[in-house]
Amino acid sequence: MRGADSYNESLFTTVRLEDFVPASHPLRPIRAWVNEALAQMDERFSAMYEADIKGGRPSIAPEKLMRAMLLQVLYSIRSERQLMEQVTYNLLFRWFVGLSIDDPVWNHSVFSKNRDRLIEHEAVTALFDATVEMAKARGLLSGEHFSVDGTLIQAWAGHKSMRRKDGSDDDRPLENWHGQKRSNETHESKTDPESRLYRKSNAAPALLSYLGHVLTDNRHGLVVNVHTTQADGKAERTAAAEMLGDVCSDTQRITVGADKAYDTRGFVKECRALNVTPHVAQNLKRSGGSAIDARTTRHAGYEISQLKRKCIEQCFGWGKSIGPIRQVMVRGLAKVDQVFTLTMAAYNLTRLRGLAGVRP
Repeated sequence: MRGADSYNESLFTTVRLEDFVPASHPLRPIRAWVNEALAQMDERFSAMYEADIKGGRPSIAPEKLMRAMLLQVLYSIRSERQLMEQVTYNLLFRWFVGLSIDDPVWNHSVFSKNRDRLIEHEAVTALFDATVEMAKARGLLSGEHFSVDGTLIQAWAGHKSMRRKDGSDDDRPLENWHGQKRSNETHESKTDPESRLYRKSNAAPALLSYLGHVLTDNRHGLVVNVHTTQADGKAERTAAAEMLGDVCSDTQRITVGADKAYDTRGFVKECRALNVTPHVAQNLKRSGGSAIDARTTRHAGYEISQLKRKCIEQCFGWGKSIGPIRQVMVRGLAKVDQVFTLTMAAYNLTRLRGLAGVRP
């Protein structure tokens, strides 16, 4: 017998959002780990709203904001406006964020209003650190062998926003900039003053950019440290030395693999001062020769580090194809650093999910 094409919505329902999510869905373990990390940040969240404790209506729970921001990275959602639209009708997203079917969805402007507050209290950094601690507790980190590299993050600003710092071209039309010689010493972007013109090779155009730096553990390629800087020729080595300073030890010698851009005498000397063995790729064409000699290259560990260091490109590739770091839609170094750190935290969570089946 043919069924009737009818629709009758029940006045009351006992169905839970939990029932709509398959037991094998990949978001289930990620949500459990995120909730565990957010529970440890309770005091930090309380301090964020301590100034408003005397009055006013309750804010959106910061835990919900953090889970929503992770969803935006994991599902390549272009903007907060589109994210809130998805949460409105997507039951999976409602379940992950922590909203019931009847709960209203907040306005997308809530993210903009709370972004500075999250940066001030380093909430995203704390979430990233929690993912590293989870990996360490599960024995997924070697703690001895690392790789370091940097990637270009295109800023949310165009060439037309570049104007002279002294204001001598303020009366010139924005479109008429052809034939002008520009440099970071004489020009800056009016929309994003902290971005810098930079290119990583002679074959690429100079774009307003930032640099994102990561330190990964060689055992499973998990990110253990992140840093974001303005784009210049020395930023990669400076950031690498700072990140190595956080993981080095006086009692245990560690190794770090890197590409030819790190083959300078200054960086190699600084690594050895930190009790770090620099397994840097030799740049034999550099003036003065390579800073790495046979004392380092003769060991089998050097070749292994050179093979492992290429795995660091996986987190950059994931962050630019799935995540939002190919061109960030925020302005300012602090906000770009927040987006980059959140992206690497999401990458660690996806890697942890994959490794859970291998090493539960």
